[in-house]
Amino acid sequence: MRGRRWLGFVPTRFQLRRFSSFEAPPVPPLRRVVVTGVGMVTPLGCGVETTWKRLIEGECGIRAICPDDLKMNGFEPEVKMYTFDQLTSKVAAIVPYGSSSGEFDEQLWLNSKEHRSIARFIGYALCAADEALKDANWMPTEQDEKEQTVFAYFVLMLEYHSFCFSLVSKSKLHQGVSLGAGTGSISDILEASRMICEKNIRRLSPFFIPRILINMASGHVSMKYGFQGPNHSSVTACATGAHSIGDAARMIQFGDTNVMVAGGTEASIDALSIAGFCRLRALSTKYNSKPHEASRPFDCGRDGFVIGEGSGVMVLEELEHARKRGAKIYAELRGYGTSGDAHHITQPHIGGRGAVLAMTRALKQSGLHPSQVDYINAHATSTPLGNHFAIVNVLCNDFKLFALYGKQKVDIFVCVTEIPCSGDAAEANAIKCVFSDHATSGALSLSSTKGATGHLLGAAGAVEAIFTVLAIHHGIAPLTLNLSEPDPIFNGGFMPLTASKEMTIKSSLSNSFGFGGTNSCLLFTSTN
Repeated sequence: MRGRRWLGFVPTRFQLRRFSSFEAPPVPPLRRVVVTGVGMVTPLGCGVETTWKRLIEGECGIRAICPDDLKMNGFEPEVKMYTFDQLTSKVAAIVPYGSSSGEFDEQLWLNSKEHRSIARFIGYALCAADEALKDANWMPTEQDEKEQTVFAYFVLMLEYHSFCFSLVSKSKLHQGVSLGAGTGSISDILEASRMICEKNIRRLSPFFIPRILINMASGHVSMKYGFQGPNHSSVTACATGAHSIGDAARMIQFGDTNVMVAGGTEASIDALSIAGFCRLRALSTKYNSKPHEASRPFDCGRDGFVIGEGSGVMVLEELEHARKRGAKIYAELRGYGTSGDAHHITQPHIGGRGAVLAMTRALKQSGLHPSQVDYINAHATSTPLGNHFAIVNVLCNDFKLFALYGKQKVDIFVCVTEIPCSGDAAEANAIKCVFSDHATSGALSLSSTKGATGHLLGAAGAVEAIFTVLAIHHGIAPLTLNLSEPDPIFNGGFMPLTASKEMTIKSSLSNSFGFGGTNSCLLFTSTN
């Protein structure tokens, strides 16, 4: 008791009171998150309008590569040619360069003196973020709009045996960035390695490290616009873009921020990246003379994915914040599901158990019934058919998975069937498991847009999430290119779209899966 006698000197209004409660304070409801701006740099073009128009019209951004595409400028010509000749895959989905409309202007984003610390993947992110922010009409200039500081300080003053205690809190509007990449700038690493091998280390750029750090994409966007909210980067291989968007949404939901610039970026068209994926036997090799046919998701003729590059960025915003400023709202992000296969470093589980969990969790968070989903943008990368068949038994618990959607209990039957071992087929099987009769009835539209864009690796999930949002906004589900002989798992009403389809889309899913067995699913709904 003696230790508390000093409280007698403290005015009552400043005293901290001990309290207890048998009940925890009520948990505030999660805030709603909407998409108010989008920006893209893709093999179909630079900008959302160009990319979307070419996508729904069935055009393709894949072309044959040449030695100059390998970014080996410091190497001898014979080394460059030898490397090119050794590559088994000679097609890629490359961003178109130039100063014309729909082209990526390297001079503007990469080549000026102040851009020495900006690698290509960072430049793509800056370009896409700029478009997204302009589209959202959110270019804050006031410090109050750029930062949030929440701080408390205690001042304890002892003067003439009196104490003073004060608590001050301050809260401002703020914006953060969540941008990730899969591999960063491998071409810079290759060039640096050459310098070391040639005992020329003094020529190594002092900007080498800042150019290869993946979080620098997020950092540069934050610095350019002065955003002082969360600064976050995910690195989850091909699921990076989706995880970055989902993580950003959660930051808004839990009150860390009101606005987030979120997405993914990648610039992997270089000698070392292509050679590495060739050695992994992951890339298409049969269509080097017909590059537009090389990426064929869900088709029996698929033989590997086509490596691509680009960036996708969206502006996520708390719903009331967006309404208050009269923002255009594309869609609401209602569900975010993640999972791990716990199976293999590169191959998905044959039954798609990780995909099942991710989609189920996204549905559960959204509160929607599976039959309420109108469109799925599949991850399907055009990975080849395996040469063996297997009996699938996913998460066997009397062959059922149970998920709660609101107060309704729904049985999700796990298919026990004979399917080829491939990523595309595993995902298709997972979709059938989760959506059951809804998938086979023909009411659920399904497509993979990688036939047009190739596989953008760390940017894929973000670009495809934007396609999913635009499908809701425009009422058009994009097609799957090069689907001439569908995989045997498809039959009846369960068939990917081979032509863009005008339809009312109230809710849609975007799937993204990556090496290491990492899975992400984003569920968007219309706000109308």
